[in-house]
Amino acid sequence: MSNNRFFKKPGTGGVIAPHDRSAWIKGGNQRCVMPPRKPAGRAWRIILLGAPGVGKGTQAEMLCERLGPCHLSTGDVFRAAKGCRGVHRSTAMKRAQEHMKRGNLVPDETVLDIVSERTQCLNCSGGFLLDGFPRTVMQAEALEHLLGSLDLKLTAVIDYELPSEQIISRISGRRTCALCKTVYHITTRPPTVANRCDHCGAELIQREDDQPKSVKVRMEAYQKSTKPLIEFYRQRGLLHTIPAAGLPEEIYQRTRLTALARH
Repeated sequence: MSNNRFFKKPGTGGVIAPHDRSAWIKGGNQRCVMPPRKPAGRAWRIILLGAPGVGKGTQAEMLCERLGPCHLSTGDVFRAAKGCRGVHRSTAMKRAQEHMKRGNLVPDETVLDIVSERTQCLNCSGGFLLDGFPRTVMQAEALEHLLGSLDLKLTAVIDYELPSEQIISRISGRRTCALCKTVYHITTRPPTVANRCDHCGAELIQREDDQPKSVKVRMEAYQKSTKPLIEFYRQRGLLHTIPAAGLPEEIYQRTRLTALARH
């Protein structure tokens, strides 16, 4: 699963090769085909935290394109596991599939086993950006041990924050095409024709988990589960809290100046 774009690294005039995430997505004997990054030894190793709707996905894309780390999302692995196309069916992946089929969360131990099967991705020459992992202190402790065994250190843990009412407004304004799944927003990215997809003309719908009541429940669950994790990284001097209000470019520059300027 590759990003087919080439992009310029700011200030270098050079071109960074597109990310090949086959090893992360599929596991098994898959290997990355990324050329070594230059300058040698410059690798960003970042963990992103942030509630649903805070804009974390947009920032992940911008950080990876401009700084070069590979975007490693456990959500992508689990979505690939559901399809089973080209995915290595290790014992851990089979357990994950069983939990997902029953509608259960994948337990810590299984998530850790899946990540541990992909240590070559953590050791990528360009670094990594972890999204969706770790989610608990247990996972964070295991990751700390795993990185230590690889003689690797985290650069930063970035926690994007936005007031709950703004997050609820962002998510509850989303509309999704019932056919091609393109996402719109009623105020910030409306379709040309009301309630109709610009691409295929199908009806736009509001997903059940995008409704205000559902968003509030998701927010409360996130804050409850993530609070100990935030404290874990604060004690290690790695946590940087970034206000997520404003345009994506403003938030990116805030991240660079606040969380990554010393590195």
